[in-house]
Amino acid sequence: MEELLTQENQVIAIVLTGVLLLLLMGVTLLLFFFFSRKKIVEKELEKKNLEINHQKEIIQSIIVTQEDERKRIAQDLHDEISSKLNVINLNANLLKDGELSPEEYLIINDSILKTTDKTLESARKIAHNLLPPILSQFGLKDAIEELADSFSNSRKVTIEYNLKYPKAYLEPEKELHLFRIVQELINNSIRHGSAKECSLHITIDNNNLLFNYTDDGIGFNSKDVNHKKGLGMKNIESRVALLQGSFTIKTAENKGFKISIII
Repeated sequence: MEELLTQENQVIAIVLTGVLLLLLMGVTLLLFFFFSRKKIVEKELEKKNLEINHQKEIIQSIIVTQEDERKRIAQDLHDEISSKLNVINLNANLLKDGELSPEEYLIINDSILKTTDKTLESARKIAHNLLPPILSQFGLKDAIEELADSFSNSRKVTIEYNLKYPKAYLEPEKELHLFRIVQELINNSIRHGSAKECSLHITIDNNNLLFNYTDDGIGFNSKDVNHKKGLGMKNIESRVALLQGSFTIKTAENKGFKISIII
């Protein structure tokens, strides 16, 4: 009888031990799941925060770009237009006074005509910078070709291009953004990259616009955050964001520069 009780106690002890082990394993799994889930949530939150911060940087860059353009326009209007109009106004008042000799009258009248011509030329230049006439009249392809040819003719850099771009594929506002990107890239290649040769290509594939630009300049360290966040790259990044596109950059010191944009 005692042996049976002993055996029953052993069985109960084994069962209880098994139950405890199962409970312990269950608690361990629950804790593991909890902490794993916590890490996943933390990583997701970190990713979301990075995305939010990146979006904030893009928005700030867009604002900075717009403000810089406004300041440049205001400065151009002040320097190129206001000053000349002041000269015209002063000369017109001299004519109004009427106390001039025939020779003085001719000199002032000639000065007004010349200053008026210069003012009109300045106004045309400012309007051209705001929206190149060829872009609005003939489209992006012709505007980029003219821009590339003008740089090549200056002998500062040789630009090769292949533009398989259907007319009016993008909306006019988006064409302007892409045109400004091309301007920024070429200027960066010359000013900062010391490039002698550049190439740009546009194709359409599966309803996506593929834009590729390369130069043979000095390039830069792609891991240098400060360089990648320079004003020029911020302008490009902000315009790509406005185009709802994405881009990748390949560059290294003394290895040239390449950017691929998908819109």
